[in-house]
Amino acid sequence: MSASKNWTLKGLYIVTPDWDDTERLLAVTAQALDGGAAIVQYRHKTADAALRRTQATALLQLCRARSVPFIINDHLDLCVALDADGIHVGGTDASIAQARAAVGPGKIVGASCYATLQLAHDAYRAGASYVAFGGFYPSRVKKYDFKTTSDIIVQSHAEIPLPVVVIGGMTQENSVPLVAAGADMVAAISSVYMADDPRAAAAGLVGLFAG
Repeated sequence: MSASKNWTLKGLYIVTPDWDDTERLLAVTAQALDGGAAIVQYRHKTADAALRRTQATALLQLCRARSVPFIINDHLDLCVALDADGIHVGGTDASIAQARAAVGPGKIVGASCYATLQLAHDAYRAGASYVAFGGFYPSRVKKYDFKTTSDIIVQSHAEIPLPVVVIGGMTQENSVPLVAAGADMVAAISSVYMADDPRAAAAGLVGLFAG
């Protein structure tokens, strides 16, 4: 399947909250990157097109300066227009095949697979770069009507040669068993962006992958 260009998909994967304050968004993202975050996804479900482009452009510049991949959630047209490093799509977004065709072979294409291993198989065949499972725990941002268990991480690695992202209520403490089960990346929103010290919060999650 199509591989991403030289990016190491491992560690803390931060996902932005629905903040309209671009200055605050950039400042906290920078702190998380200082703490060792390995990848940034821009996700803002309520922004209008102008704000979305402004924020994505600024975040892309920040990530390029840090040599960290920048992913856009859902908006394939914006990803292509800005030449972002990749796209993340869910069940109601463009298909993985459409995303891969649009961004080309050198970009990252991530797939939300929820709690369903078959979706991960389908994503792999369609050209995904990684698969994301969740939610594992109650989330302050996203509401899940299902529960995911660590077994799916083990199964995915046994059957599908792609990195695994875990998401949904992630904290430093509750991510430990998921990383032990083989999660390659922990995706976090609130536990980093809402933290009193985002840099320290990021560093704590990054530390789960040490060694």
